[in-house]
Amino acid sequence: MVTTNATSYRYPRERLILALTLMLVFFVILLTATATVCLSAIFVIVAIAVSYGMNHSHHRELLRRAYRVTAQTAPGLARLAGETAQILDIDGYQAFVVPANKLNAYTFGLVTPQVVVLYSPILEIMDEDELRFVIGHEMGHMRLGHTWLNSLIGGMAGIPSPFVASAVLAVAFLSWNRACEYSADRAGLLACGDARKAISALVKIESGGTPRSRAEFDHIMRRIDAEDDTIAGSLSEALSTHPMTINRIEQLQRYVASSDFRQQQAWMRQRVER
Repeated sequence: MVTTNATSYRYPRERLILALTLMLVFFVILLTATATVCLSAIFVIVAIAVSYGMNHSHHRELLRRAYRVTAQTAPGLARLAGETAQILDIDGYQAFVVPANKLNAYTFGLVTPQVVVLYSPILEIMDEDELRFVIGHEMGHMRLGHTWLNSLIGGMAGIPSPFVASAVLAVAFLSWNRACEYSADRAGLLACGDARKAISALVKIESGGTPRSRAEFDHIMRRIDAEDDTIAGSLSEALSTHPMTINRIEQLQRYVASSDFRQQQAWMRQRVER
């Protein structure tokens, strides 16, 4: 006997068709996912190859425009870089100075020797301890693996994926970039050993030069201190590779007041003296 209910008029093969349709959908999803994974793998391989090629090209361009820091070309800077490398346990690096009209420093390289690049104005406005912080910051990126990881991971946000997933991936990578900056700031602080010099180096980079008076310095500090007072400022940081300067300063102040800093500094000092 056929049981009658409110849906007895359903087409006899409706459930079968639904089942077959769902199976087809899952098959398409699986096939699409497989294709995406394969395409992503190809994308990563291509990204690595392109990154490697760009690094070599950039290095050649650098050699054309810049001068390499050596005991012959810049003895004071070479000594300072060498001492910083010893503190941070860096081996197989190169340092270059590029003529420019802006303040900047960065590092690049997938393989050893990785390169620290200083824009020439930094040498004009930084004292020796501030330079130690800047060079230590960049060498910290090298020592912690940020330099080569950034060359790879930075491009991985473009891996084929749905728009929302890509956006989340990109924001996540930016968050990682900012965490790297905090770590590199700690390396710079350990290199120079003076939180005041580390902070003054950040202030000079933020302001574009050396404050000409105490009043100008105080004005710059008020502007820096106000960076995180607005939603727009916080949003801007979320979309940036670098934290706001005020957050970098506060993180340095917390670190230098911690037992972790004192223990790390003592350990590094003992290793260098051995």
